[in-house]
Amino acid sequence: MDNIIAVLIQLLALFLAIVPHEVAHGYVAWKLGDPTARRANRLTLNPLAHIDLVGTIILPGMLMLMHSPPFGWAKPVPFDPRYFRDPRRGIMLVGAAGPITNFAMAILSALLVRVFGAAGGLMTYFLAYLCVINIILGVFNLIPIPPLDGSRVVMRFLPEEWARPYLRLEPFGFIIIIGLLYLGALERVINPAASFLFRILLGTP
Repeated sequence: MDNIIAVLIQLLALFLAIVPHEVAHGYVAWKLGDPTARRANRLTLNPLAHIDLVGTIILPGMLMLMHSPPFGWAKPVPFDPRYFRDPRRGIMLVGAAGPITNFAMAILSALLVRVFGAAGGLMTYFLAYLCVINIILGVFNLIPIPPLDGSRVVMRFLPEEWARPYLRLEPFGFIIIIGLLYLGALERVINPAASFLFRILLGTP
């Protein structure tokens, strides 16, 4: 397969994984009574509304140059937990919505791969890659480093005296993530989990 076509397929799959992830955050917040994302016009599947310079363009581009599977993030969807009846529960549900959406899309992609089979050509390749990238994003975002979604879930179960210091890590979260990526620590967590889920969904050895 031509390298340019492969890169375009990977970028399209990345956008199709990231955008519903962010929309899911805003949709769940809206259903819990928070209109912030809707007022900011973030309940849209238009990728232009969600592009983050670092997470959507620079990081995936760098990973592709390094011949690593590209992943990243979009501009976070804003939400205001003051609208929630139970703020900590609401934050957890909003945070979990993104990875759950990724895993649901991975399952759907895997089912379509089985339908098209090897005869699907580029379509099968795209769907298989879409499955992979959704698994990677789902696993990555469940890592409990603020501001990743996993931290929103973990915070629900932390005592109040631990929750505040934990959230103070958020301004340094992406620095920590980049550092762990550089050291290869995140890869050692993400790759085994993603490979395990991929084998289950696609039935590969």
